[in-house]
Amino acid sequence: MLEGIEFLNKELFWLLLLLPIAIIWYVFTRKKQTAELKISSLKGFKTSSSWLPQLKPILFLLRLLALGLLITALARPRTVDVSTKTKTTKGIDIVMAIDVSASMLAKDLLPNRLEALKKVAAQFIQGRPNDRIGLVEYAGESYTKTPITSDKTIVLRSLRDIKYNTIIEGGTAIGMGLATSVNRLKDSKAKSKVIILLTDGVNNSGFIDPKIASELAVEYGIKTYTIGLGTNGMALSPIAINPGGTFQYGRVQVEIDEDLLKNIAEVTGGKYFRATDNKKLEEIYNEINKLEKTEVEEFKFYNYEEKYRPLVIIAGLLLMLELLLRYTIFRSFV
Repeated sequence: MLEGIEFLNKELFWLLLLLPIAIIWYVFTRKKQTAELKISSLKGFKTSSSWLPQLKPILFLLRLLALGLLITALARPRTVDVSTKTKTTKGIDIVMAIDVSASMLAKDLLPNRLEALKKVAAQFIQGRPNDRIGLVEYAGESYTKTPITSDKTIVLRSLRDIKYNTIIEGGTAIGMGLATSVNRLKDSKAKSKVIILLTDGVNNSGFIDPKIASELAVEYGIKTYTIGLGTNGMALSPIAINPGGTFQYGRVQVEIDEDLLKNIAEVTGGKYFRATDNKKLEEIYNEINKLEKTEVEEFKFYNYEEKYRPLVIIAGLLLMLELLLRYTIFRSFV
């Protein structure tokens, strides 16, 4: 394709090799085809038209151009206007369950665990244009931040608003966070239902056992990916609240119930990940994004417009002009 034009029969351009052959043939046979008359003097002839014989090659040039245009026309030039239409054939409903306990303010991820998560989660949401996504917050208890919706603007706004607060009971109720997420998805008609549950601690609150919540997820066909967030060893974490409401930080041992998170993922058909820094957290969400592909059908519509007709018309006009000149102006020199 060249500048929006494609040629259906490109192999016919080999015929253009006839043009240099015709030129060579013309050069070698021109003198033989032209009659010569030798006289001693031209004084008895009018000289006003003496330049016409020099222009006779124009006839050959016109025929050559016409032949080139006809060969190009045979190659079937045409423009192609391609339009596409996509249709989601298999949507995915996703709930992201986010731990918002005080330990999520630890600074082993930059600027802290919660803000690092929000940045990566926002990229994940933006990369799922065909899916419905909801948000669940949990600490010592859990609640729905955003029901599953296809409006990514709402989800991203809600994600930005997530922060640590003292309204939610302290602690880490993994079972509660998972159960609330299951409740958001259990009535979903989507062919694939997924929970991404993230925590940086151990289950130490709530009245729902994580194993029971896992069984509920299995019953409703909900796959769960679990993420343990936090570096290995010690992390600079909140240890007390100052009178002004700010936190005092100290070195605290990172404790994540990896066995529980692995069990939840295994039972529900998901996968467990451990994020020890910002880069690893981003890689995990990228991997989940690849594992949960939404099936999209793409329909392409082609509108062809043939362009050979003008070439044939121009070639015909050139041939008519060549014949007209041959039997009028150049008639005496043919």
